[in-house]
Amino acid sequence: MTADFGLLLLAGLLCAAGVYLLLERAIIKILLGIMIFSNGINLLLLAAGGPPGSPPIMGRGRSPDAADSDPLSHGMILTAIVITAGVGAFILALAYRSYQFTTADEVADDAEDTKIAKRSPADAWSAPDRDLSDDHTTGQPTELGDHVDYDDEDLEEAEAEAEAEARERAAAASRDRRRTSRDDGTPDDGKEGGR
Repeated sequence: MTADFGLLLLAGLLCAAGVYLLLERAIIKILLGIMIFSNGINLLLLAAGGPPGSPPIMGRGRSPDAADSDPLSHGMILTAIVITAGVGAFILALAYRSYQFTTADEVADDAEDTKIAKRSPADAWSAPDRDLSDDHTTGQPTELGDHVDYDDEDLEEAEAEAEAEARERAAAASRDRRRTSRDDGTPDDGKEGGR
C-alpha cells in the first residue's frame, strides 16, 4: 500500500493549526481549533483507509482492475463528523452564555490554578489548603472536622479558632455542670462521679 504524501502533509498541517488554536484564550478560537483538528484527523483516517476503489456494495458496477474500498474508515469519518458537530454546538452554547455574562470572549484564569502554580516545588504545603480537616503529617482527622478554608486563612489561625471554640464549649459545659450540681445539692469537686 502506498500512502498519498500530500494527504498526509495536509492532515499534519491541519492538526498542527488546530492544536495551535486550541491553546488560545478565546472561546471562538478554541472552537475553530477543534474543528480544524477534527478535519485533520479525518484526513488521517481517510489516508489510513487505503487506496480508493470500487464501492463495497453488491450489484454495483465496478471496474475489473480496482479492489473494493475499505468501508471502515468512511464509517469512522462519518461518526467523527457527527461527534465534532455536537461538540461544536456545545462550545457555541458555552461561548454564547459566556458572552451574556461577561461580554468577553476569553477564558479567565482559575484562581485555584494560579495558587497551585505559585506553590513552591520544594515545600508541598506552601499553597493554601482548602481541606484543613486532616493533619498533614499523619493524615488523621483533627478537631477541625470538615473545616474548609474559603477565606485563605492560614492553618495556624484556623487551628487557633478551633481551639478557642473547644475551650469555650468546655467552659460552658463546666458552667452547666456547676449550675446543675448547685441545683441538686451535690458537691462539685471538678471530678465526674469518681471515674
